[in-house]
Amino acid sequence: MSETRYQIVITGDINTDQPREQVLATFGKRFRLSDDKVRAVFDKAPMTIKKGLDSAGAERYQKALQAIWVDCRVEVMSSGGGKPSEKPTQSGLAFEIEGRPDYSFATVQLPAGQTLNVEASAMATMDTNIHMKTNAGGGLKRWASGESLFINEFTAEGGPGEIGIAPGAPGDMVHRYLRGETVFLQNSAYVASTPEVEVDTQWQGLAKGFFSSESLLLVKCSGTGDLWFNSYGGLIEVDVSDEYVVDTGYIAAFEDTLDYRISTLSGYKSQLFSGEGFVCRFSGQGKLWIQTRRVDAFASWLRPFRPVKKSKG
Repeated sequence: MSETRYQIVITGDINTDQPREQVLATFGKRFRLSDDKVRAVFDKAPMTIKKGLDSAGAERYQKALQAIWVDCRVEVMSSGGGKPSEKPTQSGLAFEIEGRPDYSFATVQLPAGQTLNVEASAMATMDTNIHMKTNAGGGLKRWASGESLFINEFTAEGGPGEIGIAPGAPGDMVHRYLRGETVFLQNSAYVASTPEVEVDTQWQGLAKGFFSSESLLLVKCSGTGDLWFNSYGGLIEVDVSDEYVVDTGYIAAFEDTLDYRISTLSGYKSQLFSGEGFVCRFSGQGKLWIQTRRVDAFASWLRPFRPVKKSKG
């Protein structure tokens, strides 16, 4: 039986507050690459830069990149021509996300005895040894929308198993491994998490105005473990270092290191005629994920094309 081999994939992100150009210069010097080649690697990321490593070699390579603040992941190389899956490390479960950015589908590998919490109806496929449990107390209210978030538990019993997850909204999906951190999600973004991540839907951030039904409803995810969330449309990650303004309808998620306040983009009179609603004004340092589409805007765009029944005169 051949030994498992691994490959190193650069994600294109950096793990420091230092200027990106400085990190890229350090990377180029470390691997003896020209500026043009360094930019090509990061512009085309995620990109595989090393293949065929054993477990120890992959770990050393990963640590070398982390030491110069370059974000990377270790993937198990497929021997059958299929797509590689991520190596299970202290950074969470092995998984693969396909169909990005339009119709994301996550395949997660569960070790024996491992449980994964998944939003109800998001489970698409699973091995026969995975058992589902619906928690009677799992109906978690999305207060202002009148909807409920139900979470089912899936556990691999008697051996490892594989589960496929498909969110309801067409769009992108992101995995984040929390290390004692907190991420706030907009109320429909939650997809799945390991049990160590506390999903607090009792917490809410809400802002409504007299002239708008806009609201910012948040789900608080905190602890140590895996978290998957999705968007309607594509997802764009923004590194906020000072101040940033986002329409509340385009917010997918953000780190709790960011402060925020809700306000109108301009006066109420302008709001009535411009079509713009409430915005979230972020400040501080942290990551923010915005979605490229919003459901209500799409519904408004479709309105002129809807069939209209003509009354008989």
